[in-house]
Amino acid sequence: MKSNHKIKDFGIFALPGMFCFFAVVIIPFIYGVYLTLTDWNGVSQTKNFIGLANFAGVMQDKQFWSSLLLTFKYVIVVVILVNVIAFGIAYLLTRGIKGQNFFRAGFFTPNLIGGIVLGYIWQFVFSRVFVGIGESTGWSLFETSWLSDPNKAFAALVLVSVWQLSGYMILIYVAGFMGLSEDVMEAASIDGASGFAKLKNIILPLMMSSITICLFLTLSRAFMVYDVNLSLTSGGPYGSTEMAAMHVYEKAFTSRQFGVGQAEAFILFIVVACISGLQVYLTKKQEVEA
Repeated sequence: MKSNHKIKDFGIFALPGMFCFFAVVIIPFIYGVYLTLTDWNGVSQTKNFIGLANFAGVMQDKQFWSSLLLTFKYVIVVVILVNVIAFGIAYLLTRGIKGQNFFRAGFFTPNLIGGIVLGYIWQFVFSRVFVGIGESTGWSLFETSWLSDPNKAFAALVLVSVWQLSGYMILIYVAGFMGLSEDVMEAASIDGASGFAKLKNIILPLMMSSITICLFLTLSRAFMVYDVNLSLTSGGPYGSTEMAAMHVYEKAFTSRQFGVGQAEAFILFIVVACISGLQVYLTKKQEVEA
């Protein structure tokens, strides 16, 4: 009777979630892997099996590897800036400053705005507001739209992404700081630990669980950036800001090379999974308990 009761509970609570997971994640993933072995163009009813020809096409697609390299550059800059800024702001917002709850809500607000809308808002800022500031002040940095220059367009994409992602990471770091043991911090102060020594030897080790989560989230979101890339720069100017996710979409749905696009998406998935898994493994090893 007890085992039957457990089976019934499992069926009620676990099966719906497992069904949704398989229907939305596992089955589409397996079907996507199958499509990498066909010549399907995304429209026709026939799917001819062509083996690994699509992966051979990926190897010859220089634009994909260029976009992937740009994505690596983008990910490195965004992950570092987001986590350093979020960690620093979270530290300040847990020091008991006046109005800290208001500031927490304010910093989180950009994360509530969808990437498409956010991109169009900042497109107006870079093209109109910044140019207006440049015309009135004579500052060369703002004389022309950042989105018309390849280097500035990349910086604009990084700026918007950091502005959007930092708020969510701040909340995670705030929760981590609030979970620090007061006894440990007081003992460190009594022992004469300076601010930097306390940060390096006590706060950072105890915050590693929060750092693990934030690094994983920023890595995965930065690698898969598409909405902000589409609405802010559309990959321009001259394809200089086309990230890997956008290139995959263009290859599959615009160029109608669905098999090649799916193969590129699979390679991107493997890259992200390996890097994220390695990051979690390395940071988990650094975690300690108070």
